[in-house]
Amino acid sequence: YLVENTALGTKWAVKAIRKKESENFDLLAEPNILKKLNHPALPRIIDIDEDEDNLYIIEDYIEGTPLDKQLGVKKKFDEVTVIEWAKQLCNILIYLHNQKPNPVIYRDMKPSNIIVSADNVVKVIDFGIAREFKADSGSDTSYMGTRGYAAPEQYGTSQTDARTDIYSLGATMYHLLTGISPN
Repeated sequence: YLVENTALGTKWAVKAIRKKESENFDLLAEPNILKKLNHPALPRIIDIDEDEDNLYIIEDYIEGTPLDKQLGVKKKFDEVTVIEWAKQLCNILIYLHNQKPNPVIYRDMKPSNIIVSADNVVKVIDFGIAREFKADSGSDTSYMGTRGYAAPEQYGTSQTDARTDIYSLGATMYHLLTGISPN
């Protein structure tokens, strides 16, 4: 949801997560990861609230247009534009993958999770399936991702790592350049 603090005139994004439908998942995984991060291309967690049915994550509202919406209009993008976006996305992934003590693996790179501002700055949203990499883990505990963009290990028996994000970045760039969904 897009909400506005009427006293301050500031806008925030509110993500409502139904507790009942998320019984098998850690509802605080996303905010616990985001609260550790400080990067201009990532949303900040402002607050967390809950009622009997839902958990509400209040975070920065990222202004701009998601790339999936832009693809719906343009169909594909020129190479120069995609290379610029790819460089920005690589810088974001470098930041995430260099977190200490555990790198953050985003696991959900796709056009709908990338917002481009009016001044062509890329922002990444939706850390719902992100996780911290732990070297002593043999595999991830749950298999998630978007078909076509998710790396094979997201559905198998091995652990996701930085290569997982590089795979989905490649699938995303392919889609942006060709207009053909990797799905």
